[in-house]
Amino acid sequence: MTKVVIMSDSHGLREEIVVIKQRHHADVVFHCGDSELEADAKELEGIVTVAGNCDMANRFPNEQKQTINGVTFFVVHGHLHNVKMNLMNLSYRAEEENADIICFGHSHIAGAEKVAQKLFLNPGSIRLPRMRPEKTYAVLEWEAKDSIEVSFYTVDGARVDDLSFVTAI
Repeated sequence: MTKVVIMSDSHGLREEIVVIKQRHHADVVFHCGDSELEADAKELEGIVTVAGNCDMANRFPNEQKQTINGVTFFVVHGHLHNVKMNLMNLSYRAEEENADIICFGHSHIAGAEKVAQKLFLNPGSIRLPRMRPEKTYAVLEWEAKDSIEVSFYTVDGARVDDLSFVTAI
């Protein structure tokens, strides 16, 4: 079973990042930007991180692409793709990268939707959520691309059932 954790918009939190990473023992952990931590912060060790609009150190790349057990992830913060308006710019960029799953933050709004065999996922914010009261992150688990479990969790580790589902890529 492959497991990937996606978090975003932690805005200076440290302990919560470590707890989430330790809780799930994932194959890969992505941070979709606005950590507001230095690139060499011990809390981000082993986490694939991108730059957000509040990451002033400018030491993170704007994009990360990684293929994990046959599934290609494309990770951005989203501010450079205007994700608060719509996902069109991000969709075009993800198409160029042949991504299966597109992870982004910036809006602090948790949710996932499948568009044309691609999964767009915003894990929400583990510090300042919008549109929902829960501070959230996401976990994806799969053995094959035809059954990927998308689960959202609160920072405290409780599953958010109304956001969670199973899909194929």
